[in-house]
Amino acid sequence: MDTRRDKTNYYLDIAEEVSKRCTCLRRHYGAIIVKNDEIVSTGYVGAPRGRANCTDLGYCIRAKLNIPRGERYELCRSVHAEANAIISAPRDRMIDSTLYLTGIEVSDKSYIKNANSCSMCKRMVINAGIKTVVIRLNHEEYKTIEVSSWVENDESIDGTMGY
Repeated sequence: MDTRRDKTNYYLDIAEEVSKRCTCLRRHYGAIIVKNDEIVSTGYVGAPRGRANCTDLGYCIRAKLNIPRGERYELCRSVHAEANAIISAPRDRMIDSTLYLTGIEVSDKSYIKNANSCSMCKRMVINAGIKTVVIRLNHEEYKTIEVSSWVENDESIDGTMGY
């Protein structure tokens, strides 16, 4: 009997472990970029280098202002996991790669329902040349998104913003 973890969940498990470095008080996201079965880069949610994190401050300004998920990201102190992974990777290693993304609710440690990249991160993923995004739904299930669908279905035109 083979008890090895399938490759996709293996990478999602690593992204989930990366998420444990998050400094957001609301949600912990972890991302890894993989190409040719090699991890190119990792990223998690946190304030820019040198700035105080929400965990340091003890509050989240978006929570204080009751701002719903998917809105007013310009008020957030953090850089998203996808963006941090992209920033840390050389572009030539991202072309046709896969980004694995896991999100956990801090309040109850559950997987984030309907997790997806925000509009800004989608644009960065597109420009980085990443081909596929895999998002964890629960410990065993995930959804796979072809980045080309984000190009074809431009939410910045139709106003849905993909949240």
